[in-house]
Amino acid sequence: MENQTIYLEVRSAAGGDEAKIWASDLARMYSRYAAKKGWKTSQIDEGTTKITGPGAFDSLKHESGVHRVQRIPATERRGRVHTSTATVAAIPQISGTQVQINPQDLEWQFYRASSQGGQNVQKVSSAVRLIHKPTGTTVTSQQERFQEQNRQIALELLQAKLYQRQEEAKKEQIQGYRSAIGTGDRSEKMRTYNFPQNRVTDHRIKKSWGNLETIVSGDLDKLLKDLSSKLQA
Repeated sequence: MENQTIYLEVRSAAGGDEAKIWASDLARMYSRYAAKKGWKTSQIDEGTTKITGPGAFDSLKHESGVHRVQRIPATERRGRVHTSTATVAAIPQISGTQVQINPQDLEWQFYRASSQGGQNVQKVSSAVRLIHKPTGTTVTSQQERFQEQNRQIALELLQAKLYQRQEEAKKEQIQGYRSAIGTGDRSEKMRTYNFPQNRVTDHRIKKSWGNLETIVSGDLDKLLKDLSSKLQA
C-alpha cells in the first residue's frame, strides 16, 4: 500500500471550554491511532496535524464532519451531562499541478511562533500565515524551526484546501451537496460519543460500538473498517 498524506483539522464548535477540551481529545485520538499504525505525524499548527503513511487518507477520509460528545465535564459540579461538538476536516495532500495558484493572489505574513520550539523559533519570525485573497482561505504553519520550511508546509496545505473547495463546488453543482465538515451545530452531528452509555454511534450508517474509552484512546480500526465498508456499499 502506497504512502498517503492527509491533513486533519480539528476545531472546537458548540460548547465553550468543554468543546475546546473535546477538540483536543479528538486530535489526540487520531494521533494515537496514527502511532498504532506506524504512521508519521507532525503538528502543523494548533488543531492541524499532518499524517503520512500507507493508506492514511483511505483510512481517515470519512472523518470529516461534526463529532458530538455527551459527558459530564470535569468542571461540572452537579453531575449533569453536557453536549459539545467539534468539527473535523480531512484534507488530502495533492500535487502542485492539480491546483494553479497565482502568486499575486497570495499574502504572506510572518510572526514569532508561540510553540516551544527552542530559542531560534522564539526569537525569529519563523511562523507563517498564508492568505489566499480571492477566497479568503487562511492557513498557518509554525512548527518548523526555519521560515522556509513553514512557507513550504503552508503552501502545500493551502493547495490542498483550495482543491477541496473546488471538489465541493463541483459536487454542489451536481447534486446539491452540503459541505461534509458542517458548521458545528449540536444537531448537525455525524458521530456521537456518549460517555454515560459507553457507546459511539455513527449516524451515517446507523451503527454503534461499545468500549468508548478504547476508541477515544486510538483503537479505531474496527470502527473505520465498518464505516468504510458500509459507505462503499
